[in-house]
Amino acid sequence: MSGILDGKRILISGVLMESSIAFHAAKVAQEQGAEVILTAFPRPTLTERIAKKLPKPAKVIELDVTNDEHLDRLAGLVRDELGSLDGVVHSIGFAPQDALGGNFLNTPFESVATAMHVSAFSLKSLAMACKPLMSDGGSIVGLTFDAQFAWPQYDWMGPAKAALEATSRYLARDLGKDSIRCNLISAGPLGSMAAKSIPGFGELADVWNHRSPLEWDMADPEPAGRGVVALLSDFFPKTTGEIIHVDGGVHMMGA
Repeated sequence: MSGILDGKRILISGVLMESSIAFHAAKVAQEQGAEVILTAFPRPTLTERIAKKLPKPAKVIELDVTNDEHLDRLAGLVRDELGSLDGVVHSIGFAPQDALGGNFLNTPFESVATAMHVSAFSLKSLAMACKPLMSDGGSIVGLTFDAQFAWPQYDWMGPAKAALEATSRYLARDLGKDSIRCNLISAGPLGSMAAKSIPGFGELADVWNHRSPLEWDMADPEPAGRGVVALLSDFFPKTTGEIIHVDGGVHMMGA
Protein backbone atom coordinates (compact mmCIF):
# COMPACT_ATOMS: atom_id res chain seq x y z
CA MET A 1 0.00 0.00 0.00
CA SER A 2 1.47 3.37 -0.99
CA GLY A 3 2.02 6.18 1.48
CA ILE A 4 1.08 9.85 1.22
CA LEU A 5 4.75 10.84 0.86
CA ASP A 6 5.77 8.23 -1.71
CA GLY A 7 8.71 9.55 -3.73
CA LYS A 8 9.07 12.70 -1.61
CA ARG A 9 12.46 13.87 -0.36
CA ILE A 10 12.27 15.63 2.99
CA LEU A 11 14.78 17.51 5.14
CA ILE A 12 13.97 17.52 8.86
CA SER A 13 15.73 19.61 11.49
CA GLY A 14 15.56 19.29 15.27
CA VAL A 15 15.75 15.54 15.93
CA LEU A 16 17.28 15.59 19.43
CA MET A 17 15.43 12.83 21.28
CA GLU A 18 12.88 10.11 20.60
CA SER A 19 10.41 12.36 22.40
CA SER A 20 10.84 15.21 19.92
CA ILE A 21 8.14 16.05 17.40
CA ALA A 22 10.82 16.09 14.70
CA PHE A 23 11.73 12.46 15.41
CA HIS A 24 8.12 11.38 15.02
CA ALA A 25 7.72 13.48 11.90
CA ALA A 26 10.76 11.69 10.44
CA LYS A 27 9.42 8.29 11.51
CA VAL A 28 5.95 8.83 10.05
CA ALA A 29 7.44 10.40 6.89
CA GLN A 30 9.55 7.31 6.28
CA GLU A 31 6.58 5.05 6.97
CA GLN A 32 4.64 7.06 4.39
CA GLY A 33 7.28 6.54 1.71
CA ALA A 34 9.60 9.55 2.01
CA GLU A 35 13.37 9.67 1.81
CA VAL A 36 14.53 11.66 4.82
CA ILE A 37 17.70 13.61 5.62
CA LEU A 38 18.27 15.17 9.04
CA THR A 39 20.11 18.27 10.24
CA ALA A 40 21.46 18.69 13.75
CA PHE A 41 23.21 21.15 16.04
CA PRO A 42 25.15 21.35 18.33
CA ARG A 43 25.64 17.58 18.67
CA PRO A 44 25.23 15.73 15.35
CA THR A 45 26.55 12.53 16.95
CA LEU A 46 23.57 12.53 19.33
CA THR A 47 21.17 12.84 16.40
CA GLU A 48 23.02 10.06 14.57
CA ARG A 49 22.39 7.76 17.53
CA ILE A 50 18.71 8.71 17.72
CA ALA A 51 18.37 8.31 13.92
CA LYS A 52 19.26 4.61 14.26
CA LYS A 53 15.85 4.17 15.88
CA LEU A 54 14.05 5.32 12.72
CA PRO A 55 12.54 2.68 10.41
CA LYS A 56 15.24 3.40 7.77
CA PRO A 57 18.75 4.92 7.85
CA ALA A 58 18.91 8.72 7.55
CA LYS A 59 22.00 10.81 6.94
CA VAL A 60 22.68 13.62 9.44
CA ILE A 61 24.16 16.96 8.37
CA GLU A 62 25.52 19.45 10.91
CA LEU A 63 23.62 22.73 10.57
CA ASP A 64 23.78 25.78 12.78
CA VAL A 65 21.02 27.98 11.36
CA THR A 66 22.78 31.11 12.64
CA ASN A 67 25.98 30.25 10.74
CA ASP A 68 26.11 31.55 7.15
CA GLU A 69 28.80 29.06 6.16
CA HIS A 70 26.62 26.16 7.30
CA LEU A 71 23.63 27.58 5.42
CA ASP A 72 25.63 28.22 2.25
CA ARG A 73 26.90 24.64 2.06
CA LEU A 74 23.58 22.98 2.91
CA ALA A 75 22.12 22.79 -0.60
CA GLY A 76 25.25 21.11 -1.98
CA LEU A 77 25.34 18.51 0.79
CA VAL A 78 21.65 17.70 0.40
CA ARG A 79 21.93 17.59 -3.41
CA ASP A 80 24.73 15.02 -3.11
CA GLU A 81 22.51 12.85 -0.93
CA LEU A 82 18.98 13.28 -2.35
CA GLY A 83 19.27 15.35 -5.53
CA SER A 84 16.43 17.71 -4.64
CA LEU A 85 13.82 18.40 -1.96
CA ASP A 86 10.03 18.32 -1.79
CA GLY A 87 9.70 19.35 1.83
CA VAL A 88 11.48 20.97 4.76
CA VAL A 89 10.65 20.74 8.48
CA HIS A 90 11.80 23.55 10.77
CA SER A 91 11.82 22.25 14.35
CA ILE A 92 14.29 24.69 15.87
CA GLY A 93 13.93 26.93 18.89
CA PHE A 94 16.16 28.25 21.63
CA ALA A 95 16.19 30.98 24.26
CA PRO A 96 18.85 31.61 26.91
CA GLN A 97 17.81 30.73 30.44
CA ASP A 98 17.50 34.38 31.45
CA ALA A 99 14.76 34.79 28.80
CA LEU A 100 12.53 32.14 30.43
CA GLY A 101 10.99 31.13 33.72
CA GLY A 102 9.42 34.39 34.90
CA ASN A 103 12.27 36.74 34.03
CA PHE A 104 10.46 38.58 31.21
CA LEU A 105 10.88 42.08 32.63
CA ASN A 106 14.60 41.66 33.30
CA THR A 107 15.82 39.84 30.19
CA PRO A 108 18.60 41.73 28.37
CA PHE A 109 18.22 42.44 24.67
CA GLU A 110 21.17 40.20 23.81
CA SER A 111 19.22 37.17 25.06
CA VAL A 112 16.06 38.30 23.27
CA ALA A 113 18.05 38.72 20.04
CA THR A 114 19.40 35.17 20.37
CA ALA A 115 15.89 33.78 20.88
CA MET A 116 14.56 35.67 17.85
CA HIS A 117 17.47 34.67 15.60
CA VAL A 118 17.38 30.96 16.43
CA SER A 119 13.63 30.54 16.83
CA ALA A 120 12.13 32.86 14.18
CA PHE A 121 14.59 34.33 11.67
CA SER A 122 16.01 30.84 11.13
CA LEU A 123 12.79 29.79 9.38
CA LYS A 124 13.59 32.28 6.62
CA SER A 125 17.27 31.25 6.66
CA LEU A 126 16.47 27.56 6.31
CA ALA A 127 13.83 28.19 3.64
CA MET A 128 16.23 30.21 1.51
CA ALA A 129 19.06 27.70 1.97
CA CYS A 130 16.77 24.92 0.70
CA LYS A 131 14.94 26.90 -1.98
CA PRO A 132 17.45 26.02 -4.78
CA LEU A 133 16.55 22.36 -4.20
CA MET A 134 12.78 22.98 -4.53
CA SER A 135 12.54 23.96 -8.20
CA ASP A 136 9.31 21.96 -8.55
CA GLY A 137 7.73 23.55 -5.49
CA GLY A 138 7.11 21.87 -2.18
CA SER A 139 6.14 22.35 1.44
CA ILE A 140 7.85 24.00 4.39
CA VAL A 141 6.45 23.14 7.82
CA GLY A 142 7.46 24.76 11.11
CA LEU A 143 6.47 24.20 14.73
CA THR A 144 5.00 26.82 17.01
CA PHE A 145 3.40 27.06 20.44
CA ASP A 146 0.26 29.17 20.19
CA ALA A 147 1.50 32.77 20.32
CA GLN A 148 -1.96 34.32 20.78
CA PHE A 149 -1.53 34.09 24.54
CA ALA A 150 0.94 34.96 27.31
CA TRP A 151 1.84 31.58 28.81
CA PRO A 152 3.27 31.12 32.32
CA GLN A 153 7.06 30.73 32.37
CA TYR A 154 7.35 30.94 28.55
CA ASP A 155 8.37 34.59 28.58
CA TRP A 156 10.48 35.69 25.54
CA MET A 157 9.83 32.44 23.68
CA GLY A 158 6.27 33.77 23.32
CA PRO A 159 7.30 36.83 21.26
CA ALA A 160 9.80 34.62 19.42
CA LYS A 161 7.00 32.24 18.42
CA ALA A 162 4.83 35.21 17.42
CA ALA A 163 7.69 36.31 15.17
CA LEU A 164 7.95 32.77 13.79
CA GLU A 165 4.24 32.79 12.95
CA ALA A 166 4.53 36.14 11.17
CA THR A 167 7.66 34.96 9.34
CA SER A 168 5.76 31.92 8.09
CA ARG A 169 3.02 34.12 6.66
CA TYR A 170 5.49 36.36 4.82
CA LEU A 171 7.34 33.33 3.46
CA ALA A 172 4.01 31.93 2.27
CA ARG A 173 3.38 35.22 0.49
CA ASP A 174 6.79 35.48 -1.18
CA LEU A 175 7.39 31.80 -2.02
CA GLY A 176 3.92 31.11 -3.39
CA LYS A 177 5.01 32.15 -6.87
CA ASP A 178 7.50 29.25 -6.71
CA SER A 179 4.74 26.81 -5.69
CA ILE A 180 6.28 26.51 -2.22
CA ARG A 181 3.81 26.39 0.66
CA CYS A 182 4.72 27.43 4.22
CA ASN A 183 2.60 26.36 7.19
CA LEU A 184 2.95 25.74 10.90
CA ILE A 185 1.81 23.10 13.37
CA SER A 186 0.86 24.53 16.76
CA ALA A 187 1.30 21.62 19.14
CA GLY A 188 0.31 21.25 22.76
CA PRO A 189 3.01 20.80 25.43
CA LEU A 190 5.20 17.71 25.18
CA GLY A 191 7.99 16.29 27.32
CA SER A 192 10.66 17.15 24.77
CA MET A 193 14.16 18.55 25.19
CA ALA A 194 12.80 22.02 24.45
CA ALA A 195 10.18 21.68 27.19
CA LYS A 196 12.72 20.50 29.75
CA SER A 197 14.74 23.67 29.16
CA ILE A 198 11.85 25.88 30.38
CA PRO A 199 11.91 26.48 34.16
CA GLY A 200 8.49 25.79 35.65
CA PHE A 201 7.25 24.01 32.50
CA GLY A 202 4.88 21.91 34.59
CA GLU A 203 2.79 24.99 35.43
CA LEU A 204 2.34 25.75 31.74
CA ALA A 205 1.55 22.15 30.82
CA ASP A 206 -1.00 21.81 33.61
CA VAL A 207 -3.35 24.05 31.60
CA TRP A 208 -4.00 21.04 29.34
CA ASN A 209 -5.12 18.89 32.27
CA HIS A 210 -8.06 21.23 32.83
CA ARG A 211 -8.89 22.78 29.46
CA SER A 212 -8.28 20.22 26.73
CA PRO A 213 -11.53 18.80 25.23
CA LEU A 214 -9.55 15.83 23.91
CA GLU A 215 -7.38 14.00 26.42
CA TRP A 216 -3.83 15.30 25.98
CA ASP A 217 -0.82 13.02 26.49
CA MET A 218 2.43 14.91 27.02
CA ALA A 219 4.34 11.69 26.36
CA ASP A 220 2.91 11.21 22.86
CA PRO A 221 4.45 13.41 20.14
CA GLU A 222 3.11 11.29 17.30
CA PRO A 223 -0.12 13.28 16.70
CA ALA A 224 1.97 16.40 16.09
CA GLY A 225 4.36 14.40 13.90
CA ARG A 226 1.41 13.18 11.84
CA GLY A 227 0.22 16.75 11.45
CA VAL A 228 3.61 17.72 10.05
CA VAL A 229 3.52 14.85 7.57
CA ALA A 230 -0.01 15.77 6.46
CA LEU A 231 1.16 19.31 5.62
CA LEU A 232 4.19 17.92 3.77
CA SER A 233 1.92 15.80 1.60
CA ASP A 234 -0.05 16.76 -1.50
CA PHE A 235 -3.30 16.60 0.47
CA PHE A 236 -3.02 20.35 1.24
CA PRO A 237 -2.08 21.59 -2.24
CA LYS A 238 -3.57 25.08 -1.86
CA THR A 239 -3.05 25.70 1.85
CA THR A 240 -0.31 28.15 2.82
CA GLY A 241 0.32 30.68 5.58
CA GLU A 242 -1.83 28.52 7.87
CA ILE A 243 -1.42 27.39 11.49
CA ILE A 244 -2.88 23.95 12.18
CA HIS A 245 -3.48 23.24 15.88
CA VAL A 246 -2.62 19.80 17.21
CA ASP A 247 -3.32 20.66 20.84
CA GLY A 248 -6.39 18.68 21.90
CA GLY A 249 -8.56 21.73 21.23
CA VAL A 250 -7.24 24.06 23.94
CA HIS A 251 -6.77 26.87 21.42
CA MET A 252 -10.51 27.31 20.91
CA MET A 253 -11.67 27.09 24.53
CA GLY A 254 -13.14 30.14 26.25
CA ALA A 255 -13.53 30.54 29.98
